[in-house]
Amino acid sequence: MDNAEKELLFSLSKAYDLYNYLLDLIVAVTRIARKHVEVATTRSQREGTEPPSQKFAYNKFAIQLEENKMLNAFIEEQKQMWDDNTEFVRKLYTQIEQSETYAAYMADTDDSYEADREVWRKLYKQLIQENEELDTLLEERSLYWNDDKEVVDTFVLKTIKRFDPKNKAKQELLPEYKDEEDKDFARNLFRATILNADTYQHYMSETSRNWDFSRLAYMDVVIMQIAIAEMMTFPNIPISVTINEYVDLAKLYSTHKSGSYINGMLDSIARHLIETGKLMKTMDTPKPKKVAEEPKKAVEENKEVEKKDDKEEINQ
Repeated sequence: MDNAEKELLFSLSKAYDLYNYLLDLIVAVTRIARKHVEVATTRSQREGTEPPSQKFAYNKFAIQLEENKMLNAFIEEQKQMWDDNTEFVRKLYTQIEQSETYAAYMADTDDSYEADREVWRKLYKQLIQENEELDTLLEERSLYWNDDKEVVDTFVLKTIKRFDPKNKAKQELLPEYKDEEDKDFARNLFRATILNADTYQHYMSETSRNWDFSRLAYMDVVIMQIAIAEMMTFPNIPISVTINEYVDLAKLYSTHKSGSYINGMLDSIARHLIETGKLMKTMDTPKPKKVAEEPKKAVEENKEVEKKDDKEEINQ
């Protein structure tokens, strides 16, 4: 158990490494852009032509990120830099230069910090968030990063939006854990899931008459076990929040049908645990199902209306 827990915490720390590494990619691209501008400026001076725009190379948001103390402390401590992947950074910069977002930004006369920050938010979503070559590169650096990137991308975008020029180099990045309680949450959820696996599977089988592990995706079983652990271990988390969270995880990590199946199963399991006194939480009362006769009744009523209309037409 101790080794497994260490592995969990290590995997979480690797996700935080990726967060910083992706932020540093913005800095790396900016430095490449700066070199291009320096070369082009020297050429323009020699040839007597108009010098290139320095707008992107000295983007205000990117400069603030480059000077960020927390990011630089990470780079110094972890030695995680893009120097070993300069070719990829150059290629990404070329893709940025060729994008419509870049062209619109360079043509716009707005030179505000907000405009500089917004262009990087757009570029990240368009060219970094969905980038197969980058995904391959990250997977080669760490096996943990392949699964983490989709979630970490949301953290990077959130960080970009939070940057404030008033904070200068002291702008805070997202912490690895919100607080010690946040770290304990991960540890306690993990322990509850592992130590009570047999009990939680019993709850599953009690709720489903046709329960058959051989016919279920293994990931579905794991996701439901973790969800039950959260329901049972953390009294302050509403059941609906837990169910929604793990339905989303099922859609991401399991089969295309898993989301709706797990949604129904977790709802039934939670109600069963509440009814048997094993779970001290509340749930909304499910809406009563419409009886099968209702559609039939509606059809009969329509027929009666049609007959009445026919009689009135004959009488006329």
